[in-house]
Amino acid sequence: MRIIRSGAAPVGIVLALALAGCSVLESNGGGGDAAIDELSIVVPAGPGGGWDQTGRAMQADLQEEGLVGSATVTNVDGAGGTVGLANIANATDPNTLLVMGLVMVGAVETNQSQARIEHTTPIARLTEEQEVIVVPKESPYKNVDDLVADIKENGKKVSITGGSAGGTDHILAGMLMQAGGIPSENIGTKLNYIAYSGGGESLAALLGNNVSAGISGVSEYAEQVAAGELRALAVSGEERVEALPDTPTLTEAGYDVVLTNWRGVVAPGTIDDAQREALTSTVTELAQSESWQATLEEKGWDDAFLAGDEFDTYLEGNIAESLAVLKDIGLVR
Repeated sequence: MRIIRSGAAPVGIVLALALAGCSVLESNGGGGDAAIDELSIVVPAGPGGGWDQTGRAMQADLQEEGLVGSATVTNVDGAGGTVGLANIANATDPNTLLVMGLVMVGAVETNQSQARIEHTTPIARLTEEQEVIVVPKESPYKNVDDLVADIKENGKKVSITGGSAGGTDHILAGMLMQAGGIPSENIGTKLNYIAYSGGGESLAALLGNNVSAGISGVSEYAEQVAAGELRALAVSGEERVEALPDTPTLTEAGYDVVLTNWRGVVAPGTIDDAQREALTSTVTELAQSESWQATLEEKGWDDAFLAGDEFDTYLEGNIAESLAVLKDIGLVR
C-alpha cells in the first residue's frame, strides 16, 4: 500500500480569541493593498508538534511581512485536532485560521467526529514533510527490519509513540506493519501505538527510554538525531532528506511504503466569499514571501502550496483516499 503526498465525539469548548474585523491598511511590509488587522491562528494540538510549529511560523512571518496587523496563536488540544475543529467549523468571526492536515483527516474518521473538515472553508495547503522512524540511542534496533521482527515476535510488548490516533504517524505505523508481512486483520493485536497530541510529549517518552520507537515529522526529531540522543531508522518519502542524509527511505529498506504529511489551514464554515478571498489572498502572499521561503528551508518543509478550487479538489480526494487506507489497515471499520 502506497500513499504519495497524501499527504470519541469532540466536546464543546469556548475559545478565548480576541478577534477583530477585516480592515484595509494603508500600507504593509508585504506590499499588499489590504491586510487583516487581527488574525487568530488556532493550533488544535499541544505545544511542540508540527501543527504548533506551523502556526507559530505563520504568526512570525505574517507579522514580519506586514501582512496582518497582529497575529495570535491559541493551542486547543484534544482528539487528534477534532476538538479545535468542532469549534472552528461554526465560528462566526471570519479572521480565524485553523492549522490542520493529513493528521486531522485521519483523526476525524478514527474518532468518529461529528465535526468534519467538510464543515470548514478550505483556504490553502502549505507544506508537506516526510516522516521519520526513530529509536532511543540505547535501542537494540539497528534498522527497520529489527523493529518489525520484534513486533512480529513480541507484539504489544513493543511500543511505538507518535501523534494522535488515526493521524499520519499512526497510519505510517500500520502501513509499516502491513508491508512487513502482518495481515491487516492482525495489526490491531500486534501494534501497540501510544498517541500523544503534542510532539514534545512523544519526544520526552523517547528520550526517557519509555517507548521502543517513535514516528513523527522529520523536523520534530532531526535535532535530537543530530545530537545523538535518537537514532533514525528510515524516512518515509521517495528520496532521502537533507536533514538526515544517512537515513534510508523505507523503500530502500525494503518496504513498499511512501507517505508524506501535508499541513494547511482552513477557516470557519460560516464565512462568505469575500471573507474567504481576504484570507486566501493573505495566505497566498505569505507563501510567496521571502520570510516564509526562509522558514521552509530552516524547518526542512517542502513547499506544497495549493489554494482555491485546486485545494478544494485535493482535500476532497485526500479524505476519500485516507479513509480507504484506514479501513485497509484496520484502524477504521
